[in-house]
Amino acid sequence: MELFDYAFFRNALWGSLFAGIACGMIGTYVVSRRLVFISGGITHASFGGLGIGFYFGLNPILSAMGFSVLSAFGIEWLSTKQGVREDSAIAVFWSLGMAIGIILTFLSPGYAPNLSEYLFGNILTITKTDIWALLTLSVLLAMFFLTHYQAIVSVSFDIEFAKTRRISTRFIEYTMMFFIAVTIVLSIRLVGIVLLMSLITVPQMTANVFTVKYSHIIYLSSAFSFVGCIVGLFLSYYLNVPSGAFIIFVLILMFFIAKAIKSIDKKSKKRTRNPSTGD
Repeated sequence: MELFDYAFFRNALWGSLFAGIACGMIGTYVVSRRLVFISGGITHASFGGLGIGFYFGLNPILSAMGFSVLSAFGIEWLSTKQGVREDSAIAVFWSLGMAIGIILTFLSPGYAPNLSEYLFGNILTITKTDIWALLTLSVLLAMFFLTHYQAIVSVSFDIEFAKTRRISTRFIEYTMMFFIAVTIVLSIRLVGIVLLMSLITVPQMTANVFTVKYSHIIYLSSAFSFVGCIVGLFLSYYLNVPSGAFIIFVLILMFFIAKAIKSIDKKSKKRTRNPSTGD
C-alpha cells in the first residue's frame, strides 16, 4: 500500500483508467470495422511526429499527434479518393513515418533523446498533463458515441447499408480516424509504439468472448484494459520488468483465460443438454 504514497504511481492509476475508457471505445470500432492494420500503421507513423518534435524542439507528443492525424487522413484519402489499395496506403505512411522519425532523431542537436519510453512505454512517466488530456479525450469520445451511436454501429458493421440509411459515413469515418490517431498518441506512454496495437485489440477480443453486443463490448473492454494495466503495473513493479510489455502480457493472458472459461462453460452446457445414458 505504500506505493499509493507516490505521486507517479497515482498518476499511473488515473492514466490507466482514462486510457482504458478511451481505448475501450476506440478499440471496439477498430476491431468491428477491421481497422487493426490501419491502427498499426498510424501507431508506427507517429514515430515521424516524435522525430519532428525532437529535431525542432517541440513537444514530441503534440507533434506526434499532428503527424498521426495527418497520416490517418492521408490513408483514408489515398484509399478512397486516389484508387490506392488500403494496405498499400497504410504501408506508405507507416514507412514514411518511421523513416522521418529515424532521420530527424539522428540529426537532433544535443543529447540523443530517450526513445525507450516512447517505443516500449513506461506508464510511471505519465504526468498530470497526460491525465487531463486522456480525461478530455474520454469525455469527447463518450459525447460523440452518445450522440452518434447508431451511426457508428452501422458504419462499423456495414457501411453500404449505412449509406442507404442516409448516414453521413464520410463524417463518421474521418471523425473516428481522428479519434483513433489521438487515442494512439496519448496512450503511447502506457505500452509504447511497438506494443500499442495490442491495447486497442486484445481487450475487445476478450470482451467479444462473452458478448456480441456493441455497447457491452465497449464496457467490458474498458474494464479489461483498466484491470490489465493495473495488474501489469503492480507485477512489473515487484518483478522489476518493463511495465508496457507486462501490461500486454497480462491482457493476452486474460484473453486465453477467457477463452478457456468459455470453452469449459460450453462443454458443461453440452453435457447438461445431452446427458449420457448408461445400462
